[in-house]
Amino acid sequence: MISATEILQGRILIVDDLAANVRLLEQMLAGAGYTHVDSTMNPREVCTLHCRSPYDLILLDLLMPGMDGFAVLEALRALDGGRQVPVLVITAQPGQKLRALLAGAKDFISKPIDLLEAKVRIHNLLEMRLLYRRIERHNLLLEQTVLERTAELYASQERLRRLAELSSDWYWEQDAAGVYTELSGPALEMLGIGAPGLDAGRASLAANISARRPFLDLMLSRINKDGSLQRFQVSGEPIFSQAGRYSGYRGIGVDVTERSPQH
Repeated sequence: MISATEILQGRILIVDDLAANVRLLEQMLAGAGYTHVDSTMNPREVCTLHCRSPYDLILLDLLMPGMDGFAVLEALRALDGGRQVPVLVITAQPGQKLRALLAGAKDFISKPIDLLEAKVRIHNLLEMRLLYRRIERHNLLLEQTVLERTAELYASQERLRRLAELSSDWYWEQDAAGVYTELSGPALEMLGIGAPGLDAGRASLAANISARRPFLDLMLSRINKDGSLQRFQVSGEPIFSQAGRYSGYRGIGVDVTERSPQH
């Protein structure tokens, strides 16, 4: 909820070409405890003043010479890209109320001004505006937090990938369809893609991936063209999204020919 103090600190602009009306509204707002109230008798200054220091509420007289309240509403709408600051229009002509609301005004008060009614409407519009701004700030903070966490996740994944590369001879990732998306070193050759001479361990590797099971230090071997025996270990794990959806596999391989006993 918005506190009474926050509402009384809301920024208000009075726009009226008659000095008596401006003084009446200023005295009413001051007596109610509002602390940030500006005024102008020149409607052409409204957009400039609002750009300089945005207002939470504008009290706008509709009938003014040179530039009437409808023109001010149009200028504010163009200025804010459709996200107008709440405008409370002041009019002595009941027939203008609907037109003002369609032009973007949020509420209206009639002349002669009922001060009690005006205070209630001003309070309600300011509360609505400040609540909307709080929601905007919360959404912006949430969006920024998501972006930061996503960047941290990507950085963490990249660190893990680089660590895997440093601690292994090769590294690979594949998507849910089995397409290899990340490769380092002779991964395709060592996994036996398109290459003859691999033992039954390759079938076990394929079975683990098909069943989406993690595996550790699976032993594979191959006979090279020169007749030498090459041995290596493969470890891998399935990748799942936060929603639990399978999205692929990743793994590492290490050549252990020099460590393995020769037969």
